[in-house]
Amino acid sequence: MRSLGDVCYAAVLLPFTPDLKVDEYAFRHYLRYFLGDPRFVARGGLCINPEAGEIFYLTRAEKRRVLEIAMEEVGGKVPVIAGTWALTTDEVVDTARDAKALGVDGIFVTPPGGAQDITSCWDADNYPEVWSDQIKAQDRAVDLPIITHPVSGSAAPFTPGLPVAATVAICKEIPNIVGWKMTYGYDGYRIVGKALRQLPRRVSVMAALASRFHEYRATDLFDGTLSGFWNYGMESMLDHLDAWDRRDIDAACAVWQGGLSQLHEYVADMGRLHVRYKVAAWLRGHIPNPFMRPPMPAPRQIEIDTIYGLLKAAGLSVIDQKETALGVRR
Repeated sequence: MRSLGDVCYAAVLLPFTPDLKVDEYAFRHYLRYFLGDPRFVARGGLCINPEAGEIFYLTRAEKRRVLEIAMEEVGGKVPVIAGTWALTTDEVVDTARDAKALGVDGIFVTPPGGAQDITSCWDADNYPEVWSDQIKAQDRAVDLPIITHPVSGSAAPFTPGLPVAATVAICKEIPNIVGWKMTYGYDGYRIVGKALRQLPRRVSVMAALASRFHEYRATDLFDGTLSGFWNYGMESMLDHLDAWDRRDIDAACAVWQGGLSQLHEYVADMGRLHVRYKVAAWLRGHIPNPFMRPPMPAPRQIEIDTIYGLLKAAGLSVIDQKETALGVRR
């Protein structure tokens, strides 16, 4: 039986209306895109209110409403985990309680935001309690399986993820952690993935950066995913992973080298990642626009044009090119 961490979660983005209200109709339509694909339903799940869903710019009421809509649409078809991030630990705990009340399968926890002491200057190896105390507060409140989003200002090779010593310490301290999102470059991923394999209980290695899924499948450090790349590339990504499951390496390489890797590599600019997720999903026709709440920036036309060409080259359907001009940037 697969663990809750052995699932391919899409970190689901959130469509907005032109005046930047949550577009509930578009969100329902978008969720049905995932739920209408039998292959995704068989292996996938949905992460609602992740970073890709702009959780940092949502009120508690908005987060609860977005999750309520998702739970209505999902109806038990796939596992659902919910992001709990908020500026204060009290609100994080309240958000976790909201998620449990709505019937989620687990929570998705992100390190605190705020002062430099707990963001860019956080020394996670020496002071893991900066985050682990907040995870424990949620754990006490809801007692649900936990999947992590381990980001920090750590040095290479772990940038932008949590260092390996802190990773191991937190996993040992909090038994409800069932999956570790691998927010690392290749070397950090390999080091942390091997350390997770040595733990006395299973903590799933959950790939995030889809531009490296091919390598991660080849090295067998791939239990599930928690990735925003599903927002625009689901069909080709399923073709690729299905080929790996069959051990049909020629087919996997054909999909990978047939445009998917080039598309993912362009999207995977860490300073533009979430902007490009939304642009790509819009260009696929999955959402009505790529608008994001400030301070998230608007896309540039060159990004739109580049992603459009890469989607087509990867064999993915796109909207009419006449509809892709945004005009003046917000």
